[in-house]
Amino acid sequence: MSGRARLALCAAVATLCAAGALLPLVEPIDWMLQAAFLLAVVTGAGAAARRAPLAGPLVIGVQALVAVLLMTLFFAPGEAILGLLPGPDALAEFGRLLHAGVRDVGRYAIPAPVTPGIRLLLIAGVLLIGLLVDALAVTYRSAAPAGLPLLALYSVAAGLSQGGAGRLRFLIAAAGYLLLLLAEGRDRLSQWGRVFGARAERTRGFAVGGPTPAPVRTGRRIGALVLGIAVVVPALLPSLGDGLFGGSASGGGPGSGGGTISAVNPLVSLQDSLNQPEDKEVLNYRTTAADSRDMYLRIVALDQFDGTTWKPSERTVTDVPEQLPRPPGLSSSVDVNHVNTSISTAEWYAQNWLPLPYPASKVDISGRWRFEPQGRTLVGDRGQNTHGLQYQVESLQLRPTSRQLAAAPAPPAKLLREYTKVPDSLPPVVGSTARRVTHGAPTAYAKAVKLQDWFALNGGFTYNTEVRAGSGSEAIARFLRQKEGFCVHFSFSMAAMARTLGIPARVAVGFTPGTKQPDGTTSVGLKDAHAWPELYFQGVGWTRFEPTPSRGSIPDYAYPDTSAPAEPGNPAPEPSRSAAPSDGGPSADPSCGPDEQRPGSGSACITLPAESGARPPGGGTSPWAIAGIVSAALLVLLLPAVPLLWRLRTRSRRLAATGADGDRTAGTLAAWRELLDTAWDFGILPDESLTPRKAAARIISIGELQPEPAAAAHRVAAAVEQVLYAPQPQPVSGLATDVQQVRAGLRAGAPRALRLRARLAPRSAARLGRAWSARWTALLLRCRTSRPVALTRRTVTVLRPGRRRA
Repeated sequence: MSGRARLALCAAVATLCAAGALLPLVEPIDWMLQAAFLLAVVTGAGAAARRAPLAGPLVIGVQALVAVLLMTLFFAPGEAILGLLPGPDALAEFGRLLHAGVRDVGRYAIPAPVTPGIRLLLIAGVLLIGLLVDALAVTYRSAAPAGLPLLALYSVAAGLSQGGAGRLRFLIAAAGYLLLLLAEGRDRLSQWGRVFGARAERTRGFAVGGPTPAPVRTGRRIGALVLGIAVVVPALLPSLGDGLFGGSASGGGPGSGGGTISAVNPLVSLQDSLNQPEDKEVLNYRTTAADSRDMYLRIVALDQFDGTTWKPSERTVTDVPEQLPRPPGLSSSVDVNHVNTSISTAEWYAQNWLPLPYPASKVDISGRWRFEPQGRTLVGDRGQNTHGLQYQVESLQLRPTSRQLAAAPAPPAKLLREYTKVPDSLPPVVGSTARRVTHGAPTAYAKAVKLQDWFALNGGFTYNTEVRAGSGSEAIARFLRQKEGFCVHFSFSMAAMARTLGIPARVAVGFTPGTKQPDGTTSVGLKDAHAWPELYFQGVGWTRFEPTPSRGSIPDYAYPDTSAPAEPGNPAPEPSRSAAPSDGGPSADPSCGPDEQRPGSGSACITLPAESGARPPGGGTSPWAIAGIVSAALLVLLLPAVPLLWRLRTRSRRLAATGADGDRTAGTLAAWRELLDTAWDFGILPDESLTPRKAAARIISIGELQPEPAAAAHRVAAAVEQVLYAPQPQPVSGLATDVQQVRAGLRAGAPRALRLRARLAPRSAARLGRAWSARWTALLLRCRTSRPVALTRRTVTVLRPGRRRA
């Protein structure tokens, strides 16, 4: 293996070693095999281009072209032209995958599942870094700066990993970089001659006659020492912090009793679900509940309000117990119905929170799921999601009365402090409005009912999905002032106002009960996604309220108790239990993405990724665009054939000149030039310092020509010497035949690989690049000196001898 080929191999290995730090981020790791294969092909393309030989920028261009074609073949073959060439549809597919990949990176916890978008980001990143490393270390022979892209790749992985990328992965990445440096050092030393590494023999303690130790071996020792210091020093200096490696995340892995989760805000993906073009089914279920109007499927609870948004707190997770603990705050005096529900999720539905009726008491499900006790939610571990699941849930349907809620004692002090926090940035209008609306209500329950009725019935609010979504303090104040919004605004505002009144509150995200089907199942679609507030009452626990008008159903306990007299000034409301959405058609939400659309006014709030196979409709491709793409593709395909075509044309033109009746000197020199270039194609480099006779002898010796081709080469050389040196050159015929005979002799003595290269990638095509470079230089010089040259010509014309000056 040549030095440059070894260097290219080490560059690819160093890139893969640095990419190993990305392995903990996603599961499964099969993407790494695909990235390694594509990187090997791109590296091979670069090695072949350098042997052509091509200039450095052309080598990088060939590698980039091969990378684009491979990515198109692997990620968008159905949209590409001939399954390989990227067209408008393929570019649109790449854009969709990139958008989905960026969205998935922000959605999933680590380790994330390898979705098509994440796979594209990973493989494209590895190929890009590999191309940069190959260009710096191999094409431009500068391996040290190639550590910068390797460091960038490792830093991204270490920054995204929880607790850093780990010592082992750092050692692997560093070893790959050292391997690259050693390969470059060996290649540089080999240019000075053979490197000896034998030990010097010693006689009586003195070195005798042996060479010094090899510099390569010394370099390995220095690299190993430096790498060891980089690993050991941070461990011996704990006062410096975790440093490059970072610490391990608290809690155990699968099977342990601890661990933490820090979930992304589900409202980030809420915008996507609100803009789906159709009401696709998310899941369906069959339940034993007599009345399914209270079968809200809850996904996650947002219990932290920092003034910017509502989001789930970082919580400790455990293994899913056989029997879930009893809901906090629930007393035995509350009427409870036991319900069994069988749930099936759609194949396209993939997010890491499991929809459950609240409160669930037992969950029978396979896969890697973890239990978060505070929110009573199940979250996927190591890439586990809801894709195509079937699971059984035993849950409780609580039937508290309004009298029990009104008589609820004060909640525990710790829970009260945590769930009544409001940020300092909350505008005073939120608290003052809450106190005004609930004025005269004697209990926390009465205040909660008044807040719900004010939003849903008599406050003048309108359900409008065209209002820009927002969950911050200013968004709540704007909503109270404009009185238009959808479930996000209603649930967030009621929860914030309840907290200002000292009532523990949080926001639940999930689905309304859905639509009953003829076969007895219930279908839950995108338009059933929803958000609602949960308020805590001691003795009952977290209790659902419904402030959003025309959405969901108001629970029975939120109606006034008819056995007790109504409060003065607070007439009994007459809410409707209809779960039908408002009559408005689909409308765009200004907060949604540019390529998204709200499915309808009944849609609401949940983490729902778009279907992986969905594509935006298009109006077709213009015939002119197709013609341009086909022309560009043909041009790309014909580009490697340029040296072959140029060589055939040049040979034909030169040999034709030998038989012309015009200038025999030019014909003879053309035949000689063709003979030299033919030898060059077969690996015999031209030597301009030799005479024609010695040059012919050199070609005969290296090419091992037989007697007849050798005699033909001597005849061509003699004809050239006559043309150059004889006072009266004699005409010589048959030079074209002699050149062809020499070419046939070289082909007969060359191996198969050399014959193919001489035909398909002739070395003498380097003259084409030199000719274009010379023409380009002459053109630039002509452009720069066009005015002075014109004046000189005019002067010469005037002063030409034999004419008088005017």
